[in-house]
Amino acid sequence: MTVHALPHAIEAADVSIETPARRAWRRLVRRRGAMVGLAVIVLVILVALFAPLIAPYDPATQSWSAVRKPPSAAYWLGTDEVGRDLLSRIIYGARASLSAGVISVGIAIAVGVPLGLVAGYAGGLLDGLVSRITDAMLACPFLILAIALAAFLGPSLGNAMIAIGVTATPIFIRLTRGQVLSVKAEDYVEAARAIGNPHPRIVLRHILPNVLPQLLVQATLTVATAIIAEASLSFLGLGQQPPAPSWGSMLNSAQRFLVNAPWMAVWPGLAIFLTVLSFNLLGDGLRDALDPRSK
Repeated sequence: MTVHALPHAIEAADVSIETPARRAWRRLVRRRGAMVGLAVIVLVILVALFAPLIAPYDPATQSWSAVRKPPSAAYWLGTDEVGRDLLSRIIYGARASLSAGVISVGIAIAVGVPLGLVAGYAGGLLDGLVSRITDAMLACPFLILAIALAAFLGPSLGNAMIAIGVTATPIFIRLTRGQVLSVKAEDYVEAARAIGNPHPRIVLRHILPNVLPQLLVQATLTVATAIIAEASLSFLGLGQQPPAPSWGSMLNSAQRFLVNAPWMAVWPGLAIFLTVLSFNLLGDGLRDALDPRSK
């Protein structure tokens, strides 16, 4: 091998040992929409984490001399009907929305993925029972079922998270089951079974890693749905309770002042829109990046 050919050989070797994670990241970086969405999500997370340091005012402090003030140098986004700073409440409200999205999806994954794995791998009566229950829950509209569960549990952010998580669980059961049915027929799973691997090892070491990419994409998209659901429940008085800030409850308060103080509805609505759009953009980018057939 000549000296000039050596760098090309090294580069070819680096490409040949590229891990799936690095390959997926390289594909994701090429998608501008996904990277913009990821940047916005990171920004919202940082804002939520450092809310006490960023917020200019206490989100619960009322000022009767600053009722429904338009955006100004003192109040960048204006104030609400009792003189609370909207910027501070939106910053703190990011905590409720992100918590609801992440924790609700965590509940759905923790319950739905194991049930989907067992039902898809075992089959038979257990698969039929889980599938019928899943179909029955999916027959109800997502938001209607979440509202019913939240109303049954009682109005609070914690109960809203539980209601959204339970409502989202059938989505992960069906997705996991379908992926398991496809993967367990592959040759490497049959080979693992033929050499005597126990069923738990086959499921956890050979099947689950191959369905994780689809679950990751679905989790990202479901976080966006959960944020909308939390805002809807808070708007209806079933989520975060006043005076604690929530984007949905801020919209509920703003509906009475749309003519006199439109900024009260514009800013929390824009926060919900940008956050949900960012998660959807990231989810679409992950779907393309993790798809082995993607070019």
